[in-house]
Amino acid sequence: MSERKVLNKYYPPDFDPSKIPKLKLPKDRQYVVRLMAPFNMRCKTCGEYIYKGKKFNARKETVQNEAYLGLPIFRFYIKCTRCLAEITFKTDPENTDYSMEHGATRNFQAEKLLEEEEKRVQKEREDEELNNPMKVLENRTKDSKLEMEVLENLQELKDLNQRQAHVDFEAVLRQHRLSEEERQKQEQEEDERETAALVEEARKRRLLEDSDSEEDAPAPAPPRLALRPKPTAILDEVMGGVPPTRAVGLRLGRLALASHPGPVQSRKEAVPAPWTPGTSSLSQLGAYSDSEDSSGSN
Repeated sequence: MSERKVLNKYYPPDFDPSKIPKLKLPKDRQYVVRLMAPFNMRCKTCGEYIYKGKKFNARKETVQNEAYLGLPIFRFYIKCTRCLAEITFKTDPENTDYSMEHGATRNFQAEKLLEEEEKRVQKEREDEELNNPMKVLENRTKDSKLEMEVLENLQELKDLNQRQAHVDFEAVLRQHRLSEEERQKQEQEEDERETAALVEEARKRRLLEDSDSEEDAPAPAPPRLALRPKPTAILDEVMGGVPPTRAVGLRLGRLALASHPGPVQSRKEAVPAPWTPGTSSLSQLGAYSDSEDSSGSN
């Protein structure tokens, strides 16, 4: 029984590998690869920002007639995520970086620009020294002067460190602690004074408010003396509002009628007239006496 996974293949004795046709592919063939944006960029068409690390399905090709020390340079094609404009960038093996080619601008290149500027200045200096011997002497003088300044600064730092080596740090810390305690005590006293001033101000304000409320309030009415009742008020209540003099006259008239009975008609006529507030008690009594005399003559 044969194996399921064959590791060795059979080659006939007349096998000639040169007769196998080779697949001819174009040199500028493009491959679809998955990559991430190597730097921050901004699309020139719509202004969309594309940040470093964003993934794209890119097309990759080999740049023709460009190489660095035998290393091929590759070009990548991506599309903007907003307007689908094509953006291209290439590898830069000389600087171990990528270089923007078309469709966008690279952002945050301050460090790279600084390095390029330093390289340019260094190259210009070398070119000047190569053609001008006096320039070489001048540059050496400047370098030696700068070196002397650096050494002087370094010596000053050493002297400062030596002076500080004899400093009693415990005493310094103790002094700092005492000053800190004094500062805290002073702050506490200031807080107490402010609190007392606020309390005093609140008390004064309360007294002023109380005095204002007393001035605005109406004066209390003086106590009213109780009215003393009339001596005859209780008699008025007993007699039903009839004056006492008239009550006496009525009672005398009733006694006279009881002692001299007469006809019904005279008895009716003998009924006294109703009392009017304008008549006096003596006139009423005279009227009763007249009525009795008339009844007796009858």
